[in-house]
Amino acid sequence: QVQVVESGGGLVQPGGSLRLSCAASGISFSFNWMAWYRQAPGKERELVAHITIDGRTTYVDSVKGRFTISRDNAKNTVYLQMNSLKPEDTAVYYCNVPGPGAGYWGQGTQVTVSS
Repeated sequence: QVQVVESGGGLVQPGGSLRLSCAASGISFSFNWMAWYRQAPGKERELVAHITIDGRTTYVDSVKGRFTISRDNAKNTVYLQMNSLKPEDTAVYYCNVPGPGAGYWGQGTQVTVSS
């Protein structure tokens, strides 16, 4: 049974930084890709960043230059370094990895950017 667990969310002031982590367990090989999504109140869930097994990355335009996705294949862990945070980054952040249907999802971690 694959389990996906996010951590690292919290309350931060505008301009601050946070680093999210997501550990996937219950599988003996590295995932072809890993991704971070977010969902703000009243909005649809959106893809924030995506990374392939060989390290190719893509980002939603609103976070380019501020967020960095990385991964540790040996640990099946993916990270999201978030710098220069803005109030509009406030959302629940979810980790997603390949699996049946829409893949496996974590429970989410809340990120709140507020002064």
